[in-house]
Amino acid sequence: MNDTSAAFRLLPGAPDSPVLLHVPHSARAIPADVREGIVLDDAALETELDRITDAYTAEIAAAAALRAAPGTPWRFVNRLSRLVVDPERFPDEREEMRAVGMGAVYTRTTHGEELRRPGTDTEPLVRRYFDPYARAMTAAVAGRLAAAGRVVIIDVHSYPARRLPYELHGDGPRPPVCIGTDAFHTPAALRDAACAAFAGFGGTGLDTPFAGTYVPLRYHGRDPRVRALMVEIRRDLYLGDGGQPSADGLDALSEALAELVAAVSADRP
Repeated sequence: MNDTSAAFRLLPGAPDSPVLLHVPHSARAIPADVREGIVLDDAALETELDRITDAYTAEIAAAAALRAAPGTPWRFVNRLSRLVVDPERFPDEREEMRAVGMGAVYTRTTHGEELRRPGTDTEPLVRRYFDPYARAMTAAVAGRLAAAGRVVIIDVHSYPARRLPYELHGDGPRPPVCIGTDAFHTPAALRDAACAAFAGFGGTGLDTPFAGTYVPLRYHGRDPRVRALMVEIRRDLYLGDGGQPSADGLDALSEALAELVAAVSADRP
């Protein structure tokens, strides 16, 4: 997959839907020329992908979209691993995860090991993958604003039950579902709708162990028509010890996400 245009995909929903499901970390694919710049051997790379990939979140979002018909949400799905670039990081010094080598282009692993050689020039990857992704996501948001007059970005993630060493703020609770919020872009009603939709999994938490949500920089802190929240699903809700998914878990989570989409589409939040 060397064609940058294949690195992500915008999947259309209902023409008037304001909802954009964003799935940035579900893929494992790494283009061959990018793989050459990663120092891990194949076995270690597979282990790191197991740790860092939000497995099956694309499937959860797809099933939720089907359940939400006729108010089908739009979906923006990253088709490359976040080990290529992480589209949700700041590409500059604003990104706090640079402190552990996990800015827009990772140079260290989740356990602090070397991922790319010291001195690697990461700018080519930013230009080739990060920048086109950011432009396309901005255009997708602009499209929903033009069509619906508003947009709600629901960022779909998962996270492990046990803290990984790279986590800067992992000391707090690890609830079954974490709802990430933004002071400007997440109104209380939207936050409450998300908590209600996922209440059946044993509880939700706000901004722990991960906080915030994704909004394209053109709109961030500027346009209140752009609402956003992050849904972080603890992986033991739907993955077994061997990493295999539970059909019942995936089904229940997609149903909850569809419930949230329905609430948003009805403009209740």
